[in-house]
Amino acid sequence: MDSSRSSSSCFSVGSTSPGAVVLLYSKELKKWDEFEDVLEERRHVSDLKFAMKCYTPLVYKGITPCKPSEIKCSVLNSEEIHYVIKQLSRESLQSAEVLREEACEILDEMNHKLRLGAIRFCAFALSKVFKQIFSKVCVNEEGIQKLQRAIQEHPVVLLPSHRSYIDFLMLSFLLYNYDLPVPVIAAGMDFLGMKMVGELLRMSGAFFMRRTFGGNKLYWAVFSQYVKTMLRNGYAPVEFFLEGTRSRSAKTLTPKFGLLNIVMEPFFKREVFDTYLVPISISYDRILEETLYAYELLGVPKPKESTTGLLKARKILSEKFGNIHVYFGDPVSLRSLAAGRMRQSPYNLVPRYIPQKQSEDMHAFVTEVAYRMQLLQIQNLVLSPWPLIVAVLLQNRPSMDFDALLEKTLWLKGLAQAFGGFLTWPDSELAEEVVQSSLLLHSNVVSLAKDRVTLKVDSGDAEVVDGLVFQHITLLMCSAYRNQLLNTFVRPSLVAVALQMTPGFRKEDVYSCFRFLCNVFSDEFIFLPGNALKDFEEGCYLLCKSEAAQVTTRDILVTEKGNTVLEFLIGLFKPFVESYQIICKYLLNEEEDYFTEKQYLVKVRKFTGQLLDQGASQCYDVLSSDVQKNALAAFVRLGVVQKKKVNNDYIFTVNEPATTKLEEMLGGKTPVGKPATAKL
Repeated sequence: MDSSRSSSSCFSVGSTSPGAVVLLYSKELKKWDEFEDVLEERRHVSDLKFAMKCYTPLVYKGITPCKPSEIKCSVLNSEEIHYVIKQLSRESLQSAEVLREEACEILDEMNHKLRLGAIRFCAFALSKVFKQIFSKVCVNEEGIQKLQRAIQEHPVVLLPSHRSYIDFLMLSFLLYNYDLPVPVIAAGMDFLGMKMVGELLRMSGAFFMRRTFGGNKLYWAVFSQYVKTMLRNGYAPVEFFLEGTRSRSAKTLTPKFGLLNIVMEPFFKREVFDTYLVPISISYDRILEETLYAYELLGVPKPKESTTGLLKARKILSEKFGNIHVYFGDPVSLRSLAAGRMRQSPYNLVPRYIPQKQSEDMHAFVTEVAYRMQLLQIQNLVLSPWPLIVAVLLQNRPSMDFDALLEKTLWLKGLAQAFGGFLTWPDSELAEEVVQSSLLLHSNVVSLAKDRVTLKVDSGDAEVVDGLVFQHITLLMCSAYRNQLLNTFVRPSLVAVALQMTPGFRKEDVYSCFRFLCNVFSDEFIFLPGNALKDFEEGCYLLCKSEAAQVTTRDILVTEKGNTVLEFLIGLFKPFVESYQIICKYLLNEEEDYFTEKQYLVKVRKFTGQLLDQGASQCYDVLSSDVQKNALAAFVRLGVVQKKKVNNDYIFTVNEPATTKLEEMLGGKTPVGKPATAKL
């Protein structure tokens, strides 16, 4: 996370004046008139007519016309698969025929069977469902036009954010709506267990991949060759989620690199001239799985996908989920990203079909591209009024006067806009009406009675529901919406926390603390590796822009107005700092010499639950399994916990001195130190 530049150059781009960095960090305001509600037309035109419309999408100019069965043959007959089978035959002493049969079975399991009839059926069904549960589905038309041009020029990879199962259904629906080729989508094997639904998804463009390959070289070779064949042929846009799974906490998850490696390889092997990467941001007023996510974060196992479960879930058709905003970002040229950075020549030294170990330079490049794509997703996520409202409520729980909530929400709206947040707020409506309608949409977790707004932390009949404390379910649901704010606020919030933790106001010391915090929380939030200095400068600039601070050559000075801003920002980030402190305390109390991750999750949940019951802490966020897993990953990276593989499982041991030091540093009891020595 650390920048290679020295701390003495902090804010050097801005010199002594925040105005000097305006060009770096001022964000272009997006125009809301760019957005079109695609459901508007659907409400006035027959769904059957929509499904049966003339569908002739524009396709890639270099497309090789082929059927799904022909892609399968192409993969099996490729030099790459022949080479891998030959190598594995030597290593395992299995015949090439047996391995080829296994490769064929792998392909049968994973391949899609894209059919227009299935696409039309899905378009009909989804149109009916979306009109029932959503008020609007807003899409930026300019992004659609750019995607349309990109699809004709080069192979396209769609990279959407992932907050709900609706994501991939919505994208296929939208591309069909705009007469663009429906994508082929990397889907988890979980869906194959759903009778009929799994096959319908397969015929709608889904191809299925195992969650882990377990070192299976043949599976990896077949899967990667299958994806690359579709990409090279320009068969259809390839769609997958960089996060790998749905985010239960509404924060962007750190990227997985496997599929990104695969889709970038044809370019580096000169098999395609270029590849377009398209970041897509999907924002929900209310997420369908919000209750399910809270249960999962509290330790309830994720229910297995099944057709029966889907039928039971049809009760959601009687609920309302507000608006969805889908922002198609500008297509990013892989050739442009690689220009001056990566050479294609390493792949010319050996035949293309021979698998090569990835170089350090290539790994660093793929990592950077993944994080850049995610930052583009984050930049275009839309904030509805609810994340603002719930952020205020959570800092004033369990209840507030409506007028006080309205006043603070409008203040926060101004701050979010100053920070460059992509905010949707109906200016044609009175502010009171906007807040009231938002409270009504989320009436499952909040109530408005006698001009008082109250979080529903009491179930009425019982404190425990399905074995879980009702209050914890509500608060984790609310915190997920609050987390949406952190996409916009994380950098100025980290500067605010660093200011609080740093004795004095020296910019160099604040930067040291900021960089330490970025390192600790790099599993919680998306930071571009090696970009700590620019992140710090952006955070400082935004505090200056909101008139919360002034930056001089040596110091960062908080203004009189800034105390309110900093207090809110610190409150926004405090749950994460406090959660990591509590987990440090648990580790110091751990009596066993070693433990597995499963044991850790059970024990840390019990430990934190007791603290909350005793009133020793009000930090409910620490109950989240996401926070617990991210903390463990961070502690391993920081050397606070040692990780070792034993009998196909990982065990962890605690480094007590390092754990004590980290807990004290997070609490501000021990200074972080200079950048060069700010490591544990």
